[in-house]
Amino acid sequence: MPQKVGKIEIHMGPSQLGAPDDLEAAIIDFIDGAKKRLEVAIQELENENITKALVRARQRKCVVKVVLEGSYLSVDRAKAEPFESGGSNEENRILHDAILRANIDVKTDFNPHIFHQKFIIRDRESLLTGSTNFTPTGTSRNLNHLVIVHDKAIAKIYYREFKEIQQGHFGKLNEGHDPAPPDVTVSKVPIRVVFAPDRNPEMEIMKQMQKAKKRIDFAIFAFSQSSGIDDTMIAMVAAGRKVRGALDGQAANQVWAATRPVRNAGAKLYLVRKKDTLNKLHHKLMVLDGQVVIAGSFNYTGPATRLNDENVMILGDLESTNAASVSAQKKLGKYALDEIDRIIDDHGVRIP
Repeated sequence: MPQKVGKIEIHMGPSQLGAPDDLEAAIIDFIDGAKKRLEVAIQELENENITKALVRARQRKCVVKVVLEGSYLSVDRAKAEPFESGGSNEENRILHDAILRANIDVKTDFNPHIFHQKFIIRDRESLLTGSTNFTPTGTSRNLNHLVIVHDKAIAKIYYREFKEIQQGHFGKLNEGHDPAPPDVTVSKVPIRVVFAPDRNPEMEIMKQMQKAKKRIDFAIFAFSQSSGIDDTMIAMVAAGRKVRGALDGQAANQVWAATRPVRNAGAKLYLVRKKDTLNKLHHKLMVLDGQVVIAGSFNYTGPATRLNDENVMILGDLESTNAASVSAQKKLGKYALDEIDRIIDDHGVRIP
């Protein structure tokens, strides 16, 4: 069962890999709850059950708008017989055609780099985001999370971003910089939202890390030396903080990865390797002092902060002094930290 604190939910999955929550069911339930409208910004749509939920919403007369990463709908080389189906990413194209035939407003992104968003706005009242791609692998074979917030102010922040995405206004194509989204308190938990490439989430994560007094725990897919987060981790180890993290085995062994310098500084790192039904560790998840949760679509890399379309949600504030607020934050933090512990125990191999 997901951890719920008032109007905030954290889901850790997938259940097929021993995690507590069913990610596909959570996404479908969220979509099925729509009464008026859905705005969907996602990298990839390959999951047929989720696609059918979007179609059901449209058939209920909801307004449904979708933005997708365009590269999954194209081909690397022209087919000799283009009127024949087949080839890589064919399922994406089939589902894309289906939602078009359902009269759903579908656009592909204008970002020449990676459109890496993963969020849904429901009825301008609720928001779903996280690390989970809307694919069979994303919901059943990759370790991922979802965050759901039922709050109009949070939904408004993401809706403003969605409108800009639809218009192609972001990064170098943005017509001036937007003001930073306001911080919002939901169910006594302070929430901060940061979008890339406009607002530099890397710097925000580094700032939050420096508030930690005891420990930093994380589970992350891609973590590069081009980020700066690695330098902050090294500095925090030197300052006496405990730093521990789970890394995807394949990404962690790339030449650009920050694995070696962070490990050499004294952090405890664990590799999660592909095996059996486990494809990859795909989280973008950090917990600070067991209290603040950093979640969303943002990988800890230079391109993610400078070029890609991303979102980060920070749940909690280590400077909070209100006892009720701290208690609510720690409930969310414990749920995320428990999953990091489980990943390390069940799937991790310590890097010596």
